[in-house]
Order: sequence, then C-alpha cells, then structure tokens
Amino acid sequence: MYLHIGNNYSVDMRDVVGIFDIENTTVEKCTKLLLDRAVKEKKCVYTSYEMPKSFIITMGKGIEKVYISPLSAATLRKRMEIGGGLL
Repeated sequence: MYLHIGNNYSVDMRDVVGIFDIENTTVEKCTKLLLDRAVKEKKCVYTSYEMPKSFIITMGKGIEKVYISPLSAATLRKRMEIGGGLL
C-alpha cells in the first residue's frame, strides 16, 4: 500500500517511521537539527511549494528520507488508517 503525501508523491506505508506536525514539533531544538541534517545530506524532499504542514520520515532499504508535505499530519494519519496503515 502507498500513502499519497501531496502532489505526485507517494511513499510505501511499510517504510513510514513517523508522521509529524511541523508547527508543533519544530519548536524543539532536536527536531530542527534533524531537519537541518536532512537538508544538508540531501535526504529532504519537498513535495510542494505550498506552506508545509507536516513531515514524514521514511526508512526503506536502509535509506532515510524526510518528506515535507502541505497536507496535515492528521490527514496523512487518516489516510494510513483507511488504507490499512501501520500506525
């Protein structure tokens, strides 16, 4: 099963480590460091030019990626539940 995370981007739901609300989580220094590291290491994928609302961390085949999405974390979690997700 795949999770549509915005525009033409989908991720394998088995690879999803977590779905996080950007507004609530980026107040912590550790989250800012995680996102900064992902950008520097070119592991960050922006799915849209719209205002980001969430980020999704995936780990597939030993490769970590962080997707920045204009969809809310609540919407993405609901989509996972409807599709038989792992959360």
